[in-house]
Amino acid sequence: MKMKKFYDYSLDLNGKAILVTGGTGSFGKKFVQTVLDQYPKVKRLVIFSRDELKQYEMSLQFPNSKYPCIRFFLGDVRDKDRLVRAMEGIDIVIHAAALKQVPAAEYNPTECIKTNVNGAENIIEACLANQVKHVVALSTDKAAAPINLYGATKLCSDKLFVAANNIKGHRDIRFSVVRYGNVMGSRGSVIPFFLEKKKSGMLPITHEEMSRFNISLEQGVDLVMLAIANSNGGELYVPKLPSYNIMTLAKAIAPNVKTEIVGVRPGEKIHEDMITPSDALNTLEFEKYFIIYPNNEGWSKMAEGYLSSGKAKKVNYDFGYNSGKNDHWLNEEDIRTLIREHIDPDFKP
Repeated sequence: MKMKKFYDYSLDLNGKAILVTGGTGSFGKKFVQTVLDQYPKVKRLVIFSRDELKQYEMSLQFPNSKYPCIRFFLGDVRDKDRLVRAMEGIDIVIHAAALKQVPAAEYNPTECIKTNVNGAENIIEACLANQVKHVVALSTDKAAAPINLYGATKLCSDKLFVAANNIKGHRDIRFSVVRYGNVMGSRGSVIPFFLEKKKSGMLPITHEEMSRFNISLEQGVDLVMLAIANSNGGELYVPKLPSYNIMTLAKAIAPNVKTEIVGVRPGEKIHEDMITPSDALNTLEFEKYFIIYPNNEGWSKMAEGYLSSGKAKKVNYDFGYNSGKNDHWLNEEDIRTLIREHIDPDFKP
């Protein structure tokens, strides 16, 4: 099945060995399915995660008899030695493993740091110790101007992956990052939560003005493919996405169900950022995405090349990309269409 391409790139993963950390999560499963559909001659596809039950369940979805390239590798990103062993012979690493529940991170900060920060450092060192060619780390809008610990750890992780390009020496390896907003239909996200809660006859609303960026799993996977295909190393890719207001979302899902204002949770923003004005001086705008690039001489020259070729333009010095100030908003019918397309084809409000 041919997946829709959201971005313009040329990529062939046939013959490549790929490892996905956090590979049993929503993104990991969609990425694996996409690779198997698009690149049937992929050499090896390693799912690295710490949950044996999720690996077993995923192995039923992708049986080895049908997909002999798949390997399930139990391990934790906190364990560098295990990562080094898992990455032997790997060409491409997609780092999707993280502790990402905001309230849990606020209550268990050290555990979040061990996985999201120390784990990122372990990934980098394991990649440098092997002959890995491309590394793409998944980030989050919460890493831009973070106010919660989860966002702060992901910002730290982003910085580690971007800076890893400075210590690669003569190795042929590129580290890049992709950052995007709420993934539609992913575990723990608001849309599946509302779909379930509407059965109770009440939807809890944190704040009437709250907004979020919206991206589908398919688009998230395609952004990673873009990064694999095009990155020079050091880029932080930010897609152009629509926003939705939480009350619009509630009306789209359950127009006849009551809502109740329950207050903003600890560490939660009213609106999310993906690019802050502090990033603007190092941000290039392309047709469908932005790139935040490192402040160094090599990347300054590459940025000049993008600008002179007309492929990109500079954003204003005070530019910011905020879900509440977006110029592209989803209405109720837009949301319902997306739910039917990506979550439940039989959805009825």
